[in-house]
Amino acid sequence: MSVYTRFGDKGKTSLYGGKTVSKGSLRIDAYGSIDELNSWIGVVAAEVKDTKIKKELFVIQNDLFEMGASLANPSESKKYDYFSKRVKEFEKQIDELTKKLPQLSNFILPGGKRAGSRLHVARTVCRRAERRVAQLSEKEEVNKEILVYINRLSDLLFTFARYINYKEKKKEILWKTR
Repeated sequence: MSVYTRFGDKGKTSLYGGKTVSKGSLRIDAYGSIDELNSWIGVVAAEVKDTKIKKELFVIQNDLFEMGASLANPSESKKYDYFSKRVKEFEKQIDELTKKLPQLSNFILPGGKRAGSRLHVARTVCRRAERRVAQLSEKEEVNKEILVYINRLSDLLFTFARYINYKEKKKEILWKTR
C-alpha cells in the first residue's frame, strides 16, 4: 500500500464508505483534532515514568483511534457502550489521584516538569478536539458518548499533570489576578 495516493492533492478526501468531502469539513477537522490529540498522548507517554499512567495513556490512544474511526464514518450508528465504561474508569482514576494531591482552591498555571507540562498541552488539545466534535454534533449525527468521553478525558489529563508534577516535587504556581 502506497503512503501517497494523490487523491487529496485538490483538498478532498474520502470518508469511510467512499463519500468525498473537503479536507476543511467539520467532520475532517473533528477527527483530525482527535488524531492530533492522539499524537500528543504519544509524546506524553514517552516522557511519563509512572507505569500505571503510561499504560493508561496507551489504552487512551487505542480509544482515540476507535473514536476517529467512528467520526470518519458518518453512517456509523453503533452505540459505543465502551466509551461510557471508560468515562466511569476515568472518574474513578480522577477521584483516586485527587485524594493524593493538595486541595485545589485556585486556578493553576499550566506547567511543571517536562511530562507534567506536556500533559497540560495534551489537555488543551483535548479541549480543542472537544470543541470540534461539539461543532460537528450541531450539524451532523455524532455518538454523544464521544463528547462525554473527551470532556472527561481532559479532566483526567489535568489530574495526571497535577499528579506527575506532585510526584516530581514540582510545586504548582497559582494564578494571581491583577
